[in-house]
Amino acid sequence: MKDHPNLAETELAMRQHVESLGLDFEAAMAVSSIYRAANAVRSYAWNDVLRPYDLTWTGFVVMWVVWIFDGMETRHAAEAAAISKATLTGVVKTLEGKGWITRHGRQDDRRLVEIHLTGEGKRLMEEIYPKFNAIEAKLVAGLSRTGQNEMTESLRAIVRTIEEIERR
Repeated sequence: MKDHPNLAETELAMRQHVESLGLDFEAAMAVSSIYRAANAVRSYAWNDVLRPYDLTWTGFVVMWVVWIFDGMETRHAAEAAAISKATLTGVVKTLEGKGWITRHGRQDDRRLVEIHLTGEGKRLMEEIYPKFNAIEAKLVAGLSRTGQNEMTESLRAIVRTIEEIERR
């Protein structure tokens, strides 16, 4: 058995294992491809851009969400970053220790906590994000603009489907 099967080998093995079950193989391949692509992007971006800053993927996502919304309540930041509130607490503690983020109780309700980037955190995002975006451009360069737009719309349709299911 090969230690690290490539994409074609993985898809063949999957087909061989699920074909007899009468499942929707095309749906399984589509979702599996989303997962594999997301993990490949995450790994590549972390190694190429984030690791030199000693910034984890999750830390970057939290900082990005807080950056683009110019601050955010912690429960909303956790949701936007697709992590638990407990995970967010640890990430924020780490980012605070690096001087990149601050926590403050809201004036109208001290039980609620907002997080904001510090000046240093904002400068870091302004430095990192162009490098991150260069990777984004590099990774989709094999697709035409039309192909990129079609992929984006297809992925958005999946997200909207999930959001609709969760609202029920």
